[in-house]
Amino acid sequence: MSWPTGILGFVAGLLISLATAPVGVSGAVFLLPVQVSVLGVPSPAVTPTNLLYNVVSCPGALLRYRSSGQLRGPLTRLLVAGAVPGVVAGAVIRVFAVPGPTVFRAFIAVLLLPLGAWLCARTLRPARGAHAVRPPSPRATAGLALAVGAAGGVYGIGGGSLLGPILVGRGVPVAKVAPAALACTFVTSLAGAGTYALLSLTATGDIAPDWPLGLVCGLGGLCGGYLGARLQPRLPEKGLRLLLGVLALGVGLLYAVQAVR
Repeated sequence: MSWPTGILGFVAGLLISLATAPVGVSGAVFLLPVQVSVLGVPSPAVTPTNLLYNVVSCPGALLRYRSSGQLRGPLTRLLVAGAVPGVVAGAVIRVFAVPGPTVFRAFIAVLLLPLGAWLCARTLRPARGAHAVRPPSPRATAGLALAVGAAGGVYGIGGGSLLGPILVGRGVPVAKVAPAALACTFVTSLAGAGTYALLSLTATGDIAPDWPLGLVCGLGGLCGGYLGARLQPRLPEKGLRLLLGVLALGVGLLYAVQAVR
């Protein structure tokens, strides 16, 4: 890894996590195209490298959320318990089944574009009374975490970019979702990166993460995540929901463009 590549990776990780940590998104979903198109990380090594970024970057925001008492609660335990088995299964699928990325990108675009638009619209004009949205049940939350964990294992997206908009859109406050989603991203990324490291010993190809680049990007994310989590209490709930909706729209648009190329 050259110095310019390292500096670019650090700055990218810092800026992305600074913008996304307040709403519980690690930013790995935005770092993925930077790694492929700018930093030249080969596939499938880009997936565990992205997971390594999550492992290094998430503790900054989690430390801040823990010190403010936001990390405790049943939602964190539900998301972690559901997502860890999913990410291990997803890593195995990615290495041995090698699912095509086009279908996945199209699926994420179809999911996040309307979800982001709906979240923005509901934030600007909230529903009341019988039309108000209720949070999902614990069983539904665990099932959602399992599915998102599997997607994260296959494509290295962490899961916060999917869990955050869905849970907030279902009426869970951003202040509750953000630390739980980041904790889930950290634990599942740790399990996923470890699984890829083990699979690299038995399979051929670029499977192991790019350790230097993943660590450098993660250090940038560590700094940006702490600063972003520190900013969250100073931001209004409405502004955070709009930010999450805009991020969902951005991710959906990004994957839509990649799917049609």
